[in-house]
Amino acid sequence: MIIAIDGPAASGKGTIARRLAAHFGLPHLDTGLLYRAVGAKALADHVNLDDEAALAALAGALDPAALDPEALKAGAVGEAASRVASLPQVRAKLLTLQQDFARQPGGAVLDGRDIGTVIAPEAEVKLFVTASPQARAARRHAELAGRGESVTLDAVLADILKRDQRDSGRANAPLIRAGDAALLDTTDMNIDESWQAALALVAAKRSGRVA
Repeated sequence: MIIAIDGPAASGKGTIARRLAAHFGLPHLDTGLLYRAVGAKALADHVNLDDEAALAALAGALDPAALDPEALKAGAVGEAASRVASLPQVRAKLLTLQQDFARQPGGAVLDGRDIGTVIAPEAEVKLFVTASPQARAARRHAELAGRGESVTLDAVLADILKRDQRDSGRANAPLIRAGDAALLDTTDMNIDESWQAALALVAAKRSGRVA
């Protein structure tokens, strides 16, 4: 079983994906970490974020097993990741890696921006997880503050809106809801409520009760 979970930043899709993977005993890939890793490497090596060929080379040399999720959660890395993710050559380098992960024996859970539309359009279960920009900004602000990063809520909201526009407006694999993806709006839900709602949607999709 392949479970594809898409949605904008800070919608809760990552937490939901991890819980679903644990619940069903499936491997999980946060595809955003791949782009964050490329962005982080570019920042560390002072690679211009508009140099598509150089960034694609970084993507081609990426070792998914060596990714450190905590180290890749800094705000600056998120902005860099959103920029490199809009580049076709970078996406092409990472496409096969993601598809191979999705199609491994037994299936997998993947979350990102284009899982249900590009990476695994054949997925048995597709969810599109979203929330209002204000709710997502508040979540991201709390997360950053918890890690000791000093940033205003207004700045986080502005970054969320800019990333939404970039992710949804890019010509290559934009963030859109797949036609057969169940919608989950977590604006007014806590983590446990979001998880329970997602689990119910998965059960409904598997039984054919959700189109």
